[in-house]
Amino acid sequence: MSNKNKSLKQITEMTPESRYDYLVEQVKEHKTLWSLQDLDGCVMLTTEEEDCIPMWPTEEAAALWAVDDWQDCQALAIPVDEWLERWVPGMQDDDLFVAVFPVQDDLGVVIPPHELEDRLTPKKRH
Repeated sequence: MSNKNKSLKQITEMTPESRYDYLVEQVKEHKTLWSLQDLDGCVMLTTEEEDCIPMWPTEEAAALWAVDDWQDCQALAIPVDEWLERWVPGMQDDDLFVAVFPVQDDLGVVIPPHELEDRLTPKKRH
């Protein structure tokens, strides 16, 4: 079954690596990443070692996270061009990582922003 035909429930049950691949596929197709924000700005997650900004492939996936302490958060659409031009350098300057498509019991793959940038940008030919 292709990822296009999977339900959100099936997608959230995929492995962290598969969710990462799915996010890359969706962002390339729709040219948008999704995060959550409240009145103070973007939501942050903290692992034992890194501060992260969570990113999701769709508004629906981001909205699944907006519960309990984060019920006042809204999904934030980030055009991929803006993400590449402003967010990647800003996150690197602030030593922030990306939590790729976290789900309730799993933060997902945690990577530096440039790794996601590399997956989203076409390879330059030499």
